[in-house]
Amino acid sequence: MHQPYSQRLIGALGPAQARLLGGLALASLVALPIMHLLPESHALHVSAYTLTLAGKILCYAIVALAMDLVWGYTGLLSLGHGLFFALGGYGMGMYLMRQIGRDGNYQSDLPDFMVFLDWKTLPWYWQGTDSFVWSMLLVVLVPGLLALGFGWLAFRSRIKGVYFSIMTQALTFAAMLLFFRNETGFGGNNGFTDFKRILGFPVAAPATRAVLFLLTVLLLVLALYGGWKLTRSKFGRILTAVRDAESRLMFCGYNPLGYKLFIWVLSAVICGVAGALYVPQVGIINPSEMSPGNSIEIAIWVAVGGRGTLIGPLLGAGLINLAKSWFTVAFPEYWLFFLGFLFIAVTLFLPRGVMGLLTRKGAST
Repeated sequence: MHQPYSQRLIGALGPAQARLLGGLALASLVALPIMHLLPESHALHVSAYTLTLAGKILCYAIVALAMDLVWGYTGLLSLGHGLFFALGGYGMGMYLMRQIGRDGNYQSDLPDFMVFLDWKTLPWYWQGTDSFVWSMLLVVLVPGLLALGFGWLAFRSRIKGVYFSIMTQALTFAAMLLFFRNETGFGGNNGFTDFKRILGFPVAAPATRAVLFLLTVLLLVLALYGGWKLTRSKFGRILTAVRDAESRLMFCGYNPLGYKLFIWVLSAVICGVAGALYVPQVGIINPSEMSPGNSIEIAIWVAVGGRGTLIGPLLGAGLINLAKSWFTVAFPEYWLFFLGFLFIAVTLFLPRGVMGLLTRKGAST
């Protein structure tokens, strides 16, 4: 009988060792914002750059986990998850732009880019975005409703495999082109930036950065725990049946439409919330986050870490983005070559990703 990755990992490390490693990882993440609050002269002080980089990678790790739910467990390879991440970011960005108020360059109640383009009033879809609660509803509802509509049409038509992947890529590419246009009211190619406050607190203040980072850690833990409980339940077993033998599942009397639609929408919402936490930490959101290349990178994170494992995509997102941060500074022209080589090497030699090395050790002992 095929043993789940989580059980094989525990078998490789031992329950006590697995809990210890998880506790150490969580303690290290919690310690980072505390060390950021130390005086800059302190030997253990963590710089704003380091905390921002770590927060960005954690947001990417959450997206990778969401991707693993639909690809690793359900067999739906999405090449458009960057769209849901960006839509959540734009929802938060609209609120942050409204919070600038008259502190902008043009000292207007309108965002600077609207003043520059000679807009006189806010568009209707910007109404209410000065409310944090309404903006957070947008963060959840916009990616969720888009995923619901797209998923219902695609799954009802039984579109799957490479055709589904191409459609998701086309969706995010179309959205990117739309958001690049100045007349859509989302800042064009520059997007949103120069944020000042969130809930009345300065965005760049060390305490604000620390709280945002801790919220990101909390979201990661909740998403990981929720995903673990979901995939170990009867619902999770049906998802893997959809992935492995959907026609046989239908023969047994199950309608896979509802299961695929639920996990697809849930994954999109998780990406949207991750995008909302990403924007105030990084300080910018623009249409490049919707580029098909970004969505392909998300799939690579999952493949490198090991799809269908939950933990593996987190490792893949961390390793690749740390490498990207170094490569784009030291050898920027070689980053895409390295990424392509890495994907080919993992496909040929590590088909189960980094997690496969650990589980292989467990199987041999």
